[in-house]
This record gives sequence, structure tokens and C-alpha cells, in this order.
Amino acid sequence: MATFSSFLTIGPHGLNLGATESCKFSVVAGYLCKSKMGQSLQRIDVGRKLLPGDIVQNATPPPWSLDLRCFATSRVSVEQTDQSFTKTSQVDELKKLSTFLFSTEIGGQVKVFVGKTSTKYVVDIEVSSLQLSSDDRQLVLSGGLYRSDRDIKNMIIETPFIARSSSELALELEFEAKEVPCYFSFLLKASSGANSNGSEIRSQRKSSFCVPIGFDQGYPAPLGLSFSADGSMNFAVYSRNADSLVLCLYDDKASEKPALELDLDPVVNRTGDIWHVSIESAWTFVSYGYRCKGNRGTFHAERVLLDPYAKIIGSSTPNHHESGLLLKHLGRLLKEPAFDWSGDVFPNIALEKLVVYRLNVMQFTEDKSSKLPADVGGTFSGVTEKMQHLKDLGINAVLLEPICTFDEQKGPYFPCHFFSPTNLYGPSNGSISAINSMKGMVKNLHANGIEVFLEVVFTHTAVGGALQGLDDLSYYHKNGIEDLEARNALNCNHPVVQQLILDSLRHWVTEFHIDGFCFINATCLLRGFHGEHLSRPPLVEAIAFDPVLSMAKIIADCWDPYDMIQKKMHFPHWKKWAEMNTKFCTDIRNFLRGEGALSSLATRLCGSGDIFSDGRGPAFSFNFVAKNFGLPLVDLVSFSNAELASEISWNCGEEGPTSKTAVLERRLKQIRNFVFILYISQGIPVLNMGDECGQSSGGSLSYGSRKHLDWNAMTTGFGIQTTKFISFLSSLRKRRSDLLQKRNFLKEENIEWRGSNQSPPGWEDPSCKFLAMTLKADEAEDQLNSEASDLKGDLYIAINGADKAETIILPPPPEGMTWCRLVDTALPYPGFFSVDGKPVREQLMGLVAYEMKSRSCTLFEACNDGS
Repeated sequence: MATFSSFLTIGPHGLNLGATESCKFSVVAGYLCKSKMGQSLQRIDVGRKLLPGDIVQNATPPPWSLDLRCFATSRVSVEQTDQSFTKTSQVDELKKLSTFLFSTEIGGQVKVFVGKTSTKYVVDIEVSSLQLSSDDRQLVLSGGLYRSDRDIKNMIIETPFIARSSSELALELEFEAKEVPCYFSFLLKASSGANSNGSEIRSQRKSSFCVPIGFDQGYPAPLGLSFSADGSMNFAVYSRNADSLVLCLYDDKASEKPALELDLDPVVNRTGDIWHVSIESAWTFVSYGYRCKGNRGTFHAERVLLDPYAKIIGSSTPNHHESGLLLKHLGRLLKEPAFDWSGDVFPNIALEKLVVYRLNVMQFTEDKSSKLPADVGGTFSGVTEKMQHLKDLGINAVLLEPICTFDEQKGPYFPCHFFSPTNLYGPSNGSISAINSMKGMVKNLHANGIEVFLEVVFTHTAVGGALQGLDDLSYYHKNGIEDLEARNALNCNHPVVQQLILDSLRHWVTEFHIDGFCFINATCLLRGFHGEHLSRPPLVEAIAFDPVLSMAKIIADCWDPYDMIQKKMHFPHWKKWAEMNTKFCTDIRNFLRGEGALSSLATRLCGSGDIFSDGRGPAFSFNFVAKNFGLPLVDLVSFSNAELASEISWNCGEEGPTSKTAVLERRLKQIRNFVFILYISQGIPVLNMGDECGQSSGGSLSYGSRKHLDWNAMTTGFGIQTTKFISFLSSLRKRRSDLLQKRNFLKEENIEWRGSNQSPPGWEDPSCKFLAMTLKADEAEDQLNSEASDLKGDLYIAINGADKAETIILPPPPEGMTWCRLVDTALPYPGFFSVDGKPVREQLMGLVAYEMKSRSCTLFEACNDGS
């Protein structure tokens, strides 16, 4: 039995006999060996104890030992077994025995057993059927330990084998538990009397024999970090083009350098393109990452990379190998915290009944005006605290801007990771608190009938993101398409990237109970390996048919965070994918500033049949008039300089802030018009955070110009009347769901289009800016509905986009009913909307005439006469 307590080390420039910065072991000059046959212990001296700078006589490593990292690629098989071998030495029973089988270059086999006692690791080596020459009198093992190219523990082990039988030789070694995990790399020497050095015998592929000690080869699935029942941790990561991969383990969250680096053997620790390893003693470490090395220029051997599948991420630290420009994120060696989901039920709200509110978690409540504690404001818990505001608006779904770890300089649309919420949104900026806070938010929102959607960005990553440097040729577009390469564009339809995206989505649904996803820059999901457009992209189709995602809402958004523009697209949907309706936004903005066509307005009011009549319906149209990029709603009616031409805005007569009453009244009316059309159109209204209280970016298009939500603005006159108006419209949509919340398109007989005097609309007249429509209740549908008494009346909607007043003639109401005015955006608050409605009586020859002011909208409902 040979016991080794310390090592010589090979540093960057050769043999180092002293202590180094990366080596914590002292140098001892001897070891013990014992045969398998039970012979007594022998001490074989190789010199005295060494001090730094001493020279070791007869301990100069042979040439092969300078390359201890040669891997045993000739291994025939590797298997895990529960068997143990019997020894005459008085040691504890071996546990977790691993067996490795090699063939040698001259025939014969080398079998290596690795086992563990309570305090030590035992390596048993058996050599059989080795064809030696008649001059070879003795077989000697020569080897050493290493962990990585930075941490080579060079033990000069020279010890003979003992004959177990005429054809079998054996040797047993012991290692202290503190010396592992590591690799034991060795070769055989056949010595004769004439040649004391002997001839070297290597593996069948001319390399050293190599086995892991203190860790197992691990498993290729699942990817990421996983925990076994016995306490060991399995690491698995994809990298097809890396020549080697190093697992870096840290014992201090603030440490810049890993406490241990383990170079993974491409034979023992690689299956296909998956590198994997399982470590028993990793409990002393707190975080981990990887270094990838290869001959291609896409690998940076010194950069420590985040595991793409890490579920818990530590705080970022500067990566000094990148001149401090990039932050280094590390995965935490922790199980995901348990969470009590008991009682949680997915709301499963029908698509057509959704009313969505988009928000940024931090900006929603971080401002002091939210009056929340400092550790709650700007977090997921802050959203929970302000849930009543969402309910007051009639919201039943929140759409969160990307919440994964992101580039803090560029914002949430430049992600670094896809499996965990950013620590910034946790009460203590910690990973565990962020996870628990988010799950608590989801559970509370669900309990109040509110679904949670996430905006996700899978088309690119931030510089230095989790995938960069791991295998760029697989994960990214690296095919000479400059615009894609410059954007760190992910190769979304590559099988490995597709699997990562699907695994991420499933993780959010199963672990965080997320109800839906909005895919930013969705046009890039349609690109193939070489940037070409795919009519049937595998990823989009896989998402549509994935069983775990079957109940989730799936939305495509063609906004590009790089160009800050909406891109046109025809999106394949498989009757699953909904879309953020950019045409709705464009056409409504155009019409309200006096330039759009009546036909375009009509198409948007009825659910955008030009987009969604392909087997879907208006419920797949997520409508918006303002988003979290570009101009917010109040700025759409306040700024329209040349630099904002793409925004299709109108300043209502004066640029920027003003004190002119006429301009202010016109702006207020236009804001009401936008909100009104958004809510009475077929499709799903999406309201943007801050638009309910007049949040402004000062006319800037920059995302960074977006301010934290000022809760004091909710108590201003504008904030009060706008929030009440939105609440009224939400209630109206719910009450008149028969006409305003349709999954399918309205029947032709349920819509009548009219001009101001009941004549046909001026479809062909570009100067005509008035359009009215009557939505007729379906009598057959009413009779089947248990709440038929609430669904009998027709709705009359009129929109005047002209800069002049119009006298409209309402159509005759159904028999026994009269028209009640619910909305007139030109009237002063509080009279411009009414929950009960104000009856409008006949005025001329049995007809009802009503004067509409310029640039205004009205809504009438047929009510029971005298009700």
C-alpha cells in the first residue's frame, strides 16, 4: 500500500519544487507501498523532505510526466459497480467502487478499481496477460496526480507490481481524502537488469492511463447541475467544439480565483458532445463555472463561463481576464429552494377575456412615491404589494419585461441567462430571495385571478452572456452574416439551442407557474442555420406542440431591441401562436392624427382579419397603442418633431410641455380616444405601465429614458380620471363580452357600417375621417346564455378623426329599447363616461341626432326603455 500526502508541482515554466500560489501542499520525499498479496509494509525512500529551492536527487520526472494530462483514450469500457474487493490490510469496507478497463499497446489489459473508505481513497491496479520479453524482470508503475493545467500535482510514483499469479500483477495505492478530487495518470515500465529505466508501456492509443479519483464520470443528462440521492452533484454542459473543458469550483463567493479546477477527461467525462462529471466532496464549495479551451478563435481559455442551465446564480464579479469590462456570473451550488405551492391554481383565463398590463418589475415600485419599504420596492414583492392597483384597472394578466439575469448597462432585453430571475429583483438582491419573491408574487396574483406572462429574449445574448465562449459555432450565427454576428444572434433553430429554449420555457412553467410568454424579436426565430428564412421553423413548431406548454399563452412580438423598431412578418402559428399587433398600433396612430384610411381603422376594430383570419381569430391579436419602447402614450400627443417621424405621433398643436388650454384639451381628448379604441376593438388590449397616469419620457425614444413609475401621479386629476376610465372600459368589456370579447370574428350580419348621417361610410374618400359601426347582439346566442338580460342591447360606436364637429344620426334602436350614451371623449370629467348610461331621446321625426365634437369618440348602448 502506498500512501501519498503531498506532491511536487509543475508550474507554468516547468518543475516547481517549492510552494506555489496555486498549491497548498508541502513536499514529502517518501511513500509506503504494499502488495495485494499481504506482504509487510516496505518504505521506499526517494530522498529527504524538501524545502523550497532544494534539488531532488533521482526525482527528476521522466519526459512523460510533464504531460500528465494525456488522456486514456484507449479505454475499452467504464462501468459503475457496487462490488468491492477483499484485502488483507485492515481498512474499512470500500464504497462506491468504480472500474476502468484499458488495453495496452503491446496487448494485455489494465484494470483499475477506485474505491473509498471512511477516510481514504483506494486505487487497485491489476495487469493481466501482458506480453513481456524474457529480459524484463520487473513491471513498475510510474505516475502522478493532476487536476487541471493550472494545478498539476506531480507525484513521482515509482513502485513495482507484485505477482498475483503467473499471468496477473497487482498494486494498491491509497490517497488521503483531502488530496481529491483529481486524476491519477500513469504508465507502466518493464525493467531489466541491464536497463534500470526500462521500456515504457502505454495504452493502446499511445497515451497514459488515466482514472478519476474522488469523483465519478457523471451523466450527460440532465444538463446543468443536478443532485443525487447520495449527496453527490452532477455537472453536465454541452460543448461540441471545445478540445477540453475545466470545471472551476469556488469556496468563497467573493473570490476571484477558483479554489479547485478540474480538467475533464474527454474519454471519461464526455458522452457525445456533453461534458459531465459527478463530485462527492463538492459540498465545501459554493459556486462554479467552466473554462473552455480549443484551437478555434471563439474560445477564451482564461474566461470563466456561467453554466447555461444554472438555476441559481450568484452576484456578478469583474472578470479580470477581460480587462474588467465584462462581469463574471457563477452558478451557485445549491438546490432550488422548496416553495409551498399548495392551493395555487393556474387561472387559465380564456384568451379572448384577457386584459394585459405590461410592467418593469424594478421601475414599477422602486420610486419612493410607492411608499414601500426599501427592501420591497423594485422587487417581485413590490408587485404583490401594488396588486390592488392592477385590480382597480380591471387587469387580469401582467406581462413582465424580461426578468432573467441581464446586462445592467443595456437593460433587460440583453440577457445573460435563461433559467433564473435576476438577483436585482429580490428583496436582498440575493438569488434565493429573488426566486422565493417571484414565486410568492405569482401565487398571490393567481389567488386574485391575475395571470403572469414573461417577455423572453431567445434571439441574442448580451456580450459575455452564458453561452458566449462555450461553443459559439453551435450556439451563435457564425456564418459570415455580419449583422447577426455583431448582435450575438443565437442560432435558435440549432437542435441544441432549440432544446435549451424549450427547457427554459418548461422550467418557468413547472417551477414558477408562469402562464404565458411573449417572444421579443420573434422574426429571428424564423431564421435557419445560415440566416435564411424558414417557412416551418423547428423551434416555433416545437413550442406550439410541446405538452408542458400546452396551456401557456404563446405570443410573438416582432420588436427588435437592436434597431428599436417593429419588423413586419408573417408568423407561422399552428393555431397556437398569438401576436403583438403592430398594424393595430400603426393604423390607430395614423387615423387619430388625421392621416389614416377608414378601411384600415375598420380592419383593426374588427380584429385584424388580414392577419388573423388564417385559422385563428381576433383573440390572437394583442393590441397596443404604446409600448415600453418608443414614446409613451402622453408623449404620443405631445411630441412630433422630425426625429420622431417613425413614431407616427402628433403634438396637438405645440411641441412638448405647454400651458395653452386648447392644446391641453386636445391632448386629453386624444389620450381618451386611444384608450377607448384600444378597449372596444376586437382582440386583447395591452396597457403599458405609466400610461394610466401620464408617465412621460420627455419625448425620448431611448429605453434608458424611461422613468420609475411616479405613484403620486395617480392622485392627480389626470391620473384619477384616466384610471377610472380604464376601469370602466375593462368592466364594459366583461359585461358585453358577447360583442367585445370574441374568440372568433363577428358575423357579417352582426356589424353595420355607417357614415355620420346613416349613409354608407366614405371608404373611397381619403378625406373622410368619420366612421360608425353598430354591433348587433346575437339573439340566438342570448337565448342560450344564462345572463341574457344583460346581453340584449346593440352597441353603437362612432369615431370622428376630423378637425371639425359632426352631427350623427343614430340608427333606430331595437324595439322596446332606447339609446344610452356611455362614452363621449369630448365631454369634461366626470361626464365623459357613465356606467349606467345617459338616455338620449328622439329629437327629430323619430330619429336620434347627436353632435360629436372634433377628434372624439362616442359609445351608445341600447337599453331597455325606462331602465
